[in-house]
Amino acid sequence: MTPSTSPATSRRVLALALPMTLANVTTPLLGFVGATVIGRLGDAALLGAMALGAVIFDAIFWSFGSLRMATAGLTAQAVGARDAAEVERTLARALAAALVVGLVIVVLQGPIGRAAFTLSGASPAVIAALAAYFHIRIFAAPFTLANYAILGSVLGRGRTDLGLILQVAINLTNIVLTLMFVLWADMSVAGAGLATLIAEAAGAVLGLALLARLGSRPFAVPFRVVRDPLALARMLSVNADVMIRTLLLVGCITLFSALGARSGDVVLAANAVLWNLFMIGGFFLDGFATAAETLCGQAVGARDEARFRRAARLSLLWCLAFGGAIAGGFLLAGNAFVDAVTTSPEVRAMARLYLLPAALAPLMAAVPFAFDGIYIGATWTRAMRNLMLVATALYGVALLAAHAAGLGNGGLWLSFLILLAGRGISQALAYPGLARRTFAPAGEIPLDKRTGAYTPA
Repeated sequence: MTPSTSPATSRRVLALALPMTLANVTTPLLGFVGATVIGRLGDAALLGAMALGAVIFDAIFWSFGSLRMATAGLTAQAVGARDAAEVERTLARALAAALVVGLVIVVLQGPIGRAAFTLSGASPAVIAALAAYFHIRIFAAPFTLANYAILGSVLGRGRTDLGLILQVAINLTNIVLTLMFVLWADMSVAGAGLATLIAEAAGAVLGLALLARLGSRPFAVPFRVVRDPLALARMLSVNADVMIRTLLLVGCITLFSALGARSGDVVLAANAVLWNLFMIGGFFLDGFATAAETLCGQAVGARDEARFRRAARLSLLWCLAFGGAIAGGFLLAGNAFVDAVTTSPEVRAMARLYLLPAALAPLMAAVPFAFDGIYIGATWTRAMRNLMLVATALYGVALLAAHAAGLGNGGLWLSFLILLAGRGISQALAYPGLARRTFAPAGEIPLDKRTGAYTPA
């Protein structure tokens, strides 16, 4: 069964973007419920263990978030080319990669755990609780990564409605089981870890069932096809490029937090409050990045340059429109948001000083968010990786210049805005050449030995 494609229109962009925006909103709800449930036990060590556990697993799984994006881009191209067999092969390879990497993480849980516990520097009580949580939740790794592959496949097919169902089902199941195991079964943090394990496993089963209803049979793909060297090289290459880009971005954000912490507890707390504004904006912008992945990837697969350019243009325009609206809303309601999040007069006053750059951040992020989706859909991941390296270097220069000028926390926010602008501008400048090469006649561009494709990414 060949998944359907549709033309790039504003209605189609919104239909793809909004379900994923709603799906993204359920994720912080899960974290809030988990912290609240553990917090009701009245033991600070347990709450600290949950917080550290979330950071550790975010770091582990964020590193492999490339599996979702690479699968979405490659699937969208196969859908655009009306190659149902390649859609199945892409999913089969992604699931195989998820299983292998997930099992490696489980097998290496001992050294991974010891390294994470040591780096955390937490008290023995926190470490003991963290270990109970960690060594249960770690068994969810194969299911979590399989869900990345499944989500990438449904998004590449343009079924963000199924993506919404999957994300909501996993998070709601996790919430309900956490309440049951922690409060009713008195299992403490171990119960929270078990809840996540079961929810991720249930999500993988549900995802495969939904794909089966679409006629998808990834396990029927012969193993010799799954391990095709050229196809595997392309998939792994795309994954590696996106992983490097993601690690660089995470490193920039971590540096932002670390430098803010060096300015004192009040600055650290104020930045944390304002960062939540940016994250809220990111929920909306990420939905439009997903729409760009799907529409641009399908256009590349169909070799339809006009449709590709229209999809890219609409994704950019809608992302900018929402980024501007979000920035305006934050400027109008930012003070009320700050007051709702913190009761500290010092933190409130400090946060208000930097509300303007924090509110502008979603607007500045709109272009790189949209281009990330465009680049992933077109599998221009090598270019995306290289441009992220350039933006990271620019960010470093901006931080050094701000420090030399004594700009303090204002210089930190300015540097972050420069990072976002650097990403967007560099991607925009590279876009025309990449698009021309992608849609040039195949014979005019030599095959990429690494990916086996004509695309310059």
